[in-house]
Formats: sequence, C-alpha cells, structure tokens
Amino acid sequence: MMPRLRGTGLTVRVGEGRTILHDASIDVHAGEVHALVGPNGAGKSTLFGVLAGDVAPASGEVLLDGRPLRDLRPRALAQQRAVLLQENTVTFPFTAEQVVRMGRTPWARTPAADDDDRIVADAMTQTEVTALGPRAVPSLSGGERARVALARVIAQSTGVLLLDEPTAALDLKHHEDVMRLLRARAAEGAAVAIVLHDLNAALAHADRVTLLADGRVTASGAPAEVLTASRIGQVYGQPVDVFPHPATGVPLVVARR
Repeated sequence: MMPRLRGTGLTVRVGEGRTILHDASIDVHAGEVHALVGPNGAGKSTLFGVLAGDVAPASGEVLLDGRPLRDLRPRALAQQRAVLLQENTVTFPFTAEQVVRMGRTPWARTPAADDDDRIVADAMTQTEVTALGPRAVPSLSGGERARVALARVIAQSTGVLLLDEPTAALDLKHHEDVMRLLRARAAEGAAVAIVLHDLNAALAHADRVTLLADGRVTASGAPAEVLTASRIGQVYGQPVDVFPHPATGVPLVVARR
C-alpha cells in the first residue's frame, strides 16, 4: 500500500552549509501512528518540518498521496494535512472556541463548511475543552492551550496529522487521553506522525517508530524492534533496561541509576 506521506533522501542544511538532516527517508501510512523519536538535536523537528512543508530540503522530496508537496497550493495542502507545532503562541485575546474554529478555515466556502458547528463541537468534546470555549486563550494554562491547539487540528478534518510534541505540557491523564485520541484517529484511517520524547509512549501507542540521531535515521520499524536497550543506550548515551510490563507485556524503558 502506498504511504499517505513519503519522504525520501531528505537533507537539510543551515547557515554556511552545516547539515542538520542527512539523507533521511520515512513513510507514514494510513491507519498508523508513526512516532519520531531521538535525543535533543537529533533532527526530529527538522524532519517534521520538512514533512509538513514548512522546511525546504536541500535535496530529497516529500510526496503526499504520490504528489510532490511543493506542487500543492496552501489551501489544498491544508485540506489534506493538519500540523500541530510544538509552540502554539496566541497573543491576541481570541477565545478557545475561536481558535478551534480556525481549523475550519481551509473548508470555507465549500460544502464541508455546512458542518463547521458540529465538527468544532465534536473536536472540543474529544479534547475536553468545551468548558474553556468562552475563555481568552492567553488566560489558559499551558496544558489547556495545548489541548485547544489539538482541538483546532482535529477540527481541520484531514487524513494526515502531523504533531510535534503534543503531550509535552500535559498531565498524566491528558497525556494518555491525547495518545488514545490519536490512536482512534489512526483506527479511523488517518495517517498520524508524532514527534515524541517519551519512549514509553512510543512503545505503548505507536505502530511504527523512526529513531534519529545526529541528523540521521538510525532505525525504523516496529517499536519493540527499534527501541532495544542496546540501541537506546548507544543513541542516548544513557544505559537503560527494557522489559515487559507485568500486566500488559508492553515493553518498558527504565533508565539505570
């Protein structure tokens, strides 16, 4: 099956030719959660930016449903893929509901706009921000703002979701709620690519993991095959133990202390 999103031979250079992403390739399939993991500075967010169309590679190509990303106009692209950035700063006093409604912008003046109210309400319910609807976003906590931003992405109603650290500001419950929500979207047929620092979340929720180090793809495949104790220790420079959870059997990563 052809991936919804395919990046091949992606290289990114900055400044005076410094390479921060080296010949990276990745496939993101419909029905899967694909986690991008790696230590700080590994190239995760750079690869994410290229896949989103926000960073132009020096070489390589990104295809969305077989079409080069660069050939798609912004509106057409926004109707097919939604992006959640790590930083979601809103300085103007938009309400939470107004921000979520921004996700419907690509569908303005199309028949899909008839469903705006229902879709916005559903997205806010799924992310548990309905009660925050009338509040100004700058008044919200970091975790509340993160959930409002996620609701905006859900309301965009695309088949490809790209999310950079969507759980970073969340407490335990909302962290798990968000991961379950993304798994549900994948089960409905969406292709989900997510940058994660939490290796245990990747092991528990992802169908596929791509591990980056020093701007290169080190391994890509099933989470338990990629995130082994030896590979994690080598890439992160921190010895770990990986063992099955006593109840679920899902591998757990624990740092050696």
